[in-house]
Amino acid sequence: AAAEEEEEEESDDECDEIPESFRKNEEQMGRARQSVSAEAYGEWNAKKAFVAPVICKTDEQKDRLKSCLCKSFLFSSLDSNDLGIIIGAMKEIEVEAGKRVITQGDDGDFLFVIESGTLDCIKGGQVVKTCQIGDVFGELALLYNCPRAADVDAKEKSVLWQLDRDTFNHIVKEAAQKKRARYDSFLSKVPLLQSMDAYERSQLADALKGEVFSDGQKIVQQGEVGQKFYILEEGSAVATKGGVEVMNYSVGDYFGELALIRNQPRAATVTSKGMTKLLSLDSSSFKRLLNVNALLERANKYT
Repeated sequence: AAAEEEEEEESDDECDEIPESFRKNEEQMGRARQSVSAEAYGEWNAKKAFVAPVICKTDEQKDRLKSCLCKSFLFSSLDSNDLGIIIGAMKEIEVEAGKRVITQGDDGDFLFVIESGTLDCIKGGQVVKTCQIGDVFGELALLYNCPRAADVDAKEKSVLWQLDRDTFNHIVKEAAQKKRARYDSFLSKVPLLQSMDAYERSQLADALKGEVFSDGQKIVQQGEVGQKFYILEEGSAVATKGGVEVMNYSVGDYFGELALIRNQPRAATVTSKGMTKLLSLDSSSFKRLLNVNALLERANKYT
């Protein structure tokens, strides 16, 4: 019975995706989390010695978990020491198909990374997102002190890795918040993305990777297979087709979508003009996070 109660407690805390407001004060939350707020934001917390929990794992489990985390946007950029702490602190959870993993409105003290299986986030009886291998869910409660904002059900038998709030706050949170804040401000000004809400932009921000190109360096090559979508963060670039200039790009412009949407080779070569910073999105994340129909409506740049 105790084990069942523990499993139920863990399940209720697993996912809080798609909140209507990232930042809710304690009165709005229904159940005050003043101790959590102080823990997350109090100055004293920075001075407090922190020792992450260590959950025993086999070498096989550690290898599986490391492979899983490397696919996750929140953890892939951690240095080896921090990654080792996270691996030590995470707990393996198995859920059966149909299991209610998260209940909307609950408080959350854990986030989860999916190693295998798929889970549906449900609001008002409608599936609003399907989480897949490598996805992180439940992080918003830890980042922004929000209640769970959706029910989450396992579509099939799934293996999840659970991380507690304290370890996340000390090892991952600051870097994750800075990345999201930086990219969210920029992404909100990109015309194509202005219809996205804050949650959707946060997911996109997690998936983006910064890339730097020197003057005259080719970013994409006409005729090659497309693997990435690009948004220009700083600098400028030019597209050429058969050696003829067909398009100039400035901050906030995007390119590379046609090859991904249509599964066709690159239609043009894009070259940086001066030092250029780009945000790239891989093909899988592109199709999962962006409105492909909206992109198709705008796909007239090379025709």
